Amino acid sequence: MTDAWEPQVNGVVRVVSTTANILKDRGYEVTIIEPGQFISIPLPGYPEIRLALFPTQRIKKILKAVQPDAVHLMTEGPLGFAAAAVCAKEKIPFTTSYHTHFALYTQVRSLRLCMPFVYWYLKRFHRKSVAVIVSTKSLKEELERLGFAKNMVVVPLGVDTKRFVRNPAPDLPALPTPVFLFFSRLAPEKSPEEFLKLKLPGTKLVIGDGPDRARLEKKYGKENVFVGYKHGQELVDWLSLSNVFVFPSRTETFGLVVLEALACGIPVAAHDVMGPRDSITQGKDGYLSEDLQQAALACLTLSPNDCRAKALQYSWDRSVDLFIEQLSPIPR
Repeated sequence: MTDAWEPQVNGVVRVVSTTANILKDRGYEVTIIEPGQFISIPLPGYPEIRLALFPTQRIKKILKAVQPDAVHLMTEGPLGFAAAAVCAKEKIPFTTSYHTHFALYTQVRSLRLCMPFVYWYLKRFHRKSVAVIVSTKSLKEELERLGFAKNMVVVPLGVDTKRFVRNPAPDLPALPTPVFLFFSRLAPEKSPEEFLKLKLPGTKLVIGDGPDRARLEKKYGKENVFVGYKHGQELVDWLSLSNVFVFPSRTETFGLVVLEALACGIPVAAHDVMGPRDSITQGKDGYLSEDLQQAALACLTLSPNDCRAKALQYSWDRSVDLFIEQLSPIPR
């Protein structure tokens, strides 16, 4: 069950699709319930995200028809909340994931007064989950400190190290070097403007799209190269032009893009916050600092081989193994 699904491009969609594909390859039957199966409306200010309307009865019908062996809720949106209510009423055990730090999103968007309500809502959503899956130890500790349930388990995410391999000669226009990369959604919670304001030599390359792209490209387009969303080998080719990945976001629970950059041999400059802190080794495959300009320049001295070695520690197969272990079988 997920409120985030294609054609959205984000970490949750990648986790759901990758996990589902691996499960199917292993012989499992997977049913994904997503907003496209319901009447939906665009989220105000974020039209690529669809909100399902009145999903409860259809969720009941799908669960009755499928008769699943386990139910997992990936997101805390309208679909996830309705599914949690249905499962609780029907006494169906379920597990949940905490992928997105919505409370920090409200802070970034100057909605700090909403944070108590957001935490109340999230606690209410996860309270009847048999296990709450998080991707890092830092997130587990923070949520426990905030009074979330104690039934949290860490399931690290992975990276496709066969797909994300640096192409030594991509068929793309050459860019003045060094190339500093921003690779994420162009939205306030990812702090792209902090990257765009940095004074760095060579080229600043922006891979991604989102609600802020038009404004940012109009304001910074002369000094930065915007190429939009890229996928598959084309994405790898653009990454392969880059020397350093600058990741200014302070709202990550993990940061899949960090692993994808590392797999391509690209060191990462980021803030010392949850997500980057859990995957970057200071001075080995990246630098964590409040001064991203200094950190980005320092990354130019780091070894691409060390970056690749870090990514190889994160396996999707291992992630799926741990995910399966946490599912709660539905008694017949």
